Amino acid sequence: MTAPPVWTSEELERERLRAIEVFRRERMEEPLEDYLESFDRYQGFVEELLETTIDLSEWDMAALEVLTEPNLLEAFRYIAAPPISEDDLQVLAEATSLSKARLMARPGDVQKLLGVVRSVLDRRRFAWVVERREPTESEKGAAIMASAALMAASRVQTNRRTLNKKRQEALVMDSLAGLGLKKVKARPVKTFAQAPALGEFCSECAVGGRKADIVVRLWDDRIMPIECKVSNSALNSMKRLNNDAAVKAVVWKNEFGLRQIVPTAVLGGVYNLANLLDAQDKGLSLIWAHDLSPLGRWISSTRPSV
Repeated sequence: MTAPPVWTSEELERERLRAIEVFRRERMEEPLEDYLESFDRYQGFVEELLETTIDLSEWDMAALEVLTEPNLLEAFRYIAAPPISEDDLQVLAEATSLSKARLMARPGDVQKLLGVVRSVLDRRRFAWVVERREPTESEKGAAIMASAALMAASRVQTNRRTLNKKRQEALVMDSLAGLGLKKVKARPVKTFAQAPALGEFCSECAVGGRKADIVVRLWDDRIMPIECKVSNSALNSMKRLNNDAAVKAVVWKNEFGLRQIVPTAVLGGVYNLANLLDAQDKGLSLIWAHDLSPLGRWISSTRPSV
């Protein structure tokens, strides 16, 4: 069986720097319009929240509407410092559900949800609420602008992470199809018999006890689970690579056998050299998103010669 690519420290450093340069270029070319469109949209949400609650002076009267209308709920979560996720809000309030029917049946949950946000209200943005007075026009305008900026920045960052990952996955799957592999329907892979057939691959599915972004059945019968990872900092690379993909590699090798599975990570963004070397030492094959040719050459090498 042909061994997957193994990089020297010098090669990893060279490709690591190339990946950082690609990351910088893409980030600088990122359109400002995405943020501005989000800002305008969220500005409307915050204005609607303040209008519905009469500048947050009558939360109790409008509570059900605020908690069950998605746009109002999102703006409501962002008046906290720091903002609270919907899941965290529900857990902190010990609310069984945020559905309108459930909240109507459990008014106590409504009060607990309001209480959570009230206890962590941003006293800088909404000083008039704490001081129990009406806001000045400048205070209100500043609070709306600041809240919209927070919401827009968070949305753009979330979209960026999601889009970059999806783009990378699409790039890898296009490359696999270009090599003559066939995409098939995803299915849980608990045993070799459940994996795609020779020369086939599928998108996200469970492999043993962990999920993989893409699963390939190589021409020599081995399984190659692929993780697509995009990191925006060297510190983040520890989480993305070493605490996730490399850990999965160890689990998969234990479950399927050292010679039967080839855990692989396709990397984009910013990585620490030491983290790359550590992940490779743990049995994770590394491929760079800016150059998938090594992946193509290696997969092709697993084809039996005629």
